Amino acid sequence: METLKYKIITTEKQYFKYCDILWSILKKKTKTKNNKDEISLLTLLIETYDREHSPFKELDPVQLLKSLMKDHKMKAIDIAKLLCVSEGLVSDMLKYKKGFSKESIRILADRFKMRQEAFNKPYELKTKKAA
Repeated sequence: METLKYKIITTEKQYFKYCDILWSILKKKTKTKNNKDEISLLTLLIETYDREHSPFKELDPVQLLKSLMKDHKMKAIDIAKLLCVSEGLVSDMLKYKKGFSKESIRILADRFKMRQEAFNKPYELKTKKAA
């Protein structure tokens, strides 16, 4: 009896495993028809799990990024490399001093397999007070 390669996601461990598999397939320069089918299936499974289990709906983009960084054991330097920006800019973003650029939103959404809207919600930036 043949077992299925992918199944409905039921655990967080399985969710992150599928996200990692999807990310590795997406990074390939050339994709076969089988790869494209896997991308479609994994995306559907991940998005379905996200809709049903996402604690992120109430989080602003900074809280969301911090949560994802924790879950994926990433540091500010990892995000800086991912976004091709300075670690200082990432630090400012995480401290609500700088907003996310459109390009940063796109890259983060792609990396974490989320909709761009999750990182594109309005939130308050901390502005310097005049002395």
